[in-house]
Amino acid sequence: MSDRPPVVFLHGLLVDGGLWAAVGDLLADQGVRSYAPTLPLGSHPTPMRPDADLTPPGIARLVLDYLEALDLRDVTLVGNDTGGAIAQFVLDTDPTRIGRVVLTNCDAFDVFPPFPFSLLVRVVRHPALVAALVPPLRSARLRHGPLGFGPLASRPLDPKLTRGWVTPLANADIRRDAAKLARGIDPKDLLDVSMRLGKVVTPVHFLWGDADRFFRVEFGRRLAEVLPDTTFDTVAGGRTFLPLDHPDRVAAAILAAA
Repeated sequence: MSDRPPVVFLHGLLVDGGLWAAVGDLLADQGVRSYAPTLPLGSHPTPMRPDADLTPPGIARLVLDYLEALDLRDVTLVGNDTGGAIAQFVLDTDPTRIGRVVLTNCDAFDVFPPFPFSLLVRVVRHPALVAALVPPLRSARLRHGPLGFGPLASRPLDPKLTRGWVTPLANADIRRDAAKLARGIDPKDLLDVSMRLGKVVTPVHFLWGDADRFFRVEFGRRLAEVLPDTTFDTVAGGRTFLPLDHPDRVAAAILAAA
């Protein structure tokens, strides 16, 4: 077993912990412990309690509870897409268990989420509309199309993986959870958090796909300029789903950061 610190992955909206499987395998080859919890972001298989706080700050507190329950310290926190926003909320709430952060293409400032996914969030606020979308989403062609997951990846997506991301939406209680989350997303909240990150001393490494039309390189660099201790690398041809398309680069960045 490596003496490197533990790694905790945070995924995005309508995605689960399987996003990180290849990265986790590469880290395991180096003896590094990694954890990829499936957060209640719409693809979780088990509904939350009806009174659960599923706002982004509430999700951040769930992450902190997770770290405490497992007694994880000096954690390398890795965020992608919405998970990068959650990582920022974690740093803003309580960074004491976080040793370093690695951010791949993700939300920041008032881009939460970027267009056209901001329209999807509006749809998700209405469980009845989501229920109507469930049968069509059984089609991989639709899931992987220009209005689905396709533009987020630079390589063909695994239909089994993406079907697992949308299958939980057939459950009315999962749709309820997703609606609560969507209603709690306010770009102004993330803007406030991102602008406060200048006070955070935790080192942050950025690994940014340079072919992402939703989170462009200059956007990532803008976030990096707010933080006091950062490094920034790009991945040629990379899009939002770097953990799927370039797991070797993501794993290497995590190992270098630690």
